[in-house]
Amino acid sequence: MRVGVVGCGLVAQVMHLHYLRELADRFEIAAICDLSPTVLERVGQEYGVARRFTDWRQLLAEPLDAVLVLTSGSHAPIAIAAAEARRHVFIEKPIALSETEGREIIEAGRKAGVHLMVGYMKRYDPAVERMREELPAFTDLRGVITTTLESPFRPYVSHYPLVTGTDVDPAALRSLQADDDRRVGLAIPTEDPLVRRVYRRFLLDSLVHDLNLVRGLLGEPDHLEYARLAEEGVVAVFAFGKVRCVMHWVNLMDGMARYRQEFAFYSPSRRATLVFPSPFLRSMPTQLVLEAGASDGSRAWQTVETVSYEEAFKRELVEFYDCIAADREPRTTAADGVRDVALCQALVTAHLNGAAMALPAT
Repeated sequence: MRVGVVGCGLVAQVMHLHYLRELADRFEIAAICDLSPTVLERVGQEYGVARRFTDWRQLLAEPLDAVLVLTSGSHAPIAIAAAEARRHVFIEKPIALSETEGREIIEAGRKAGVHLMVGYMKRYDPAVERMREELPAFTDLRGVITTTLESPFRPYVSHYPLVTGTDVDPAALRSLQADDDRRVGLAIPTEDPLVRRVYRRFLLDSLVHDLNLVRGLLGEPDHLEYARLAEEGVVAVFAFGKVRCVMHWVNLMDGMARYRQEFAFYSPSRRATLVFPSPFLRSMPTQLVLEAGASDGSRAWQTVETVSYEEAFKRELVEFYDCIAADREPRTTAADGVRDVALCQALVTAHLNGAAMALPAT
């Protein structure tokens, strides 16, 4: 499968390009695109890619089967154009900066008859799949608590041979930032700079992972009971039927490099916790901690499972290939990604209104 990669920054260099090369039986990196000529040259040399572009429109003119959209700004223009060019599209999260944008991507994919997939690698984590196997035993699930301690990521990637470029046209960067700001303004009804920053950098860049994983395990929430957005972090309470899910996302990005993420599930007789490492560490396993005990005494026990050392980023690329080869929908569809963006917008609305809100069906 001949693929073009748009955006050769951090996540591309640490994960996607690395695993595309490992999966050479499935993928050929046929073309790359980045705003930095330095990054293009160095990455192109490293991965043996001769076709290099600073304009993604030129990349789409290449004879490609699929495109990976890994840029930091809005993915909508590239994803829509790629679909219209009859290319299958892998889109790093978030799929878009608003629900409206996301639905435009879906419509472009539908009209073109191509497959769209959103890069939620945690859904392909072997420990998450193992947790899904355990969930039927939680017949009386009482509560779910998610905690993300977001810390500096540079120490987690400094050992990789990363290429950065300082040769991007400043006018192009200003234009992209203005476009980003405009799109955020269309997504949320506020000029409050704090809320806009939390929406763009906390919710869309990180918390969408938490939302998508909980939805992947529990289904759709029907009520948003509470939302608080602050520089210190985000707190939200969702209702999944009778089950309350309390989500904490804590901003520790100016502190020590001690990332931690836990998703805990509680019933009277069973408990389970997914403990995630930094997502930038290749093949670092997620642990699944299972607990149970007797109801008529103090006896209890705990099992800590290291399910696999398979890398979730690699497994999601295999899923992208397989869904195209078998002409089926991926586990993390475009509609799935749009739902997460819509929930991020709902968090902003609930915070601004200071009130709970029902969540419409998908």
